[in-house]
Amino acid sequence: MRIVILRLGHRIQRDQRITTHVALTARAMGAEGMLLDSDDSGIEKSLVDAGARWGGSFYVKRITSWKNEVKKWKEAGGKVIHLTMYGINLPDAIPEISTDAIMIIVGAEKVPPELYGLADWNVAVGNQPHSEVAALAITLDRLQAASGNDALRTHFPDAKCEINPQKAGKEVIDTALTGKL
Repeated sequence: MRIVILRLGHRIQRDQRITTHVALTARAMGAEGMLLDSDDSGIEKSLVDAGARWGGSFYVKRITSWKNEVKKWKEAGGKVIHLTMYGINLPDAIPEISTDAIMIIVGAEKVPPELYGLADWNVAVGNQPHSEVAALAITLDRLQAASGNDALRTHFPDAKCEINPQKAGKEVIDTALTGKL
């Protein structure tokens, strides 16, 4: 399944940390990249650094028109999920979502009303205000599970370091040296 995130309404001074977490979550849970509706090179640098160390080929592409990106995605046969607390609940939407190309839109500030009409699904992870990072993580987990993947076990073969899961303590392995960090 091909998944791309569109981060809409990113405000450079206010949203840098949350947008970085949206991207890190998307990367760790199987999305191929993020389209960023902003000219914030800091987000891109953070993700390039994470990819260089932890592996994967996640990209951040800065865009100038979210609407054009949505239209291009749909014209190419992709479907669009808009995460919003006003949508149908995720468990009700999952059985309907059957496509190999999904764009998930995660807003930062109030989204333009026309987005609700452009999306194939307006999806809520609960109908209460909460973190867009949490909503994205749960959505990616459920989408991946529905397609037979386990997003919580994403592994990047080109990683320079990996975590060795343990019940107690912590261990990070430097795969380039085949030793421990």
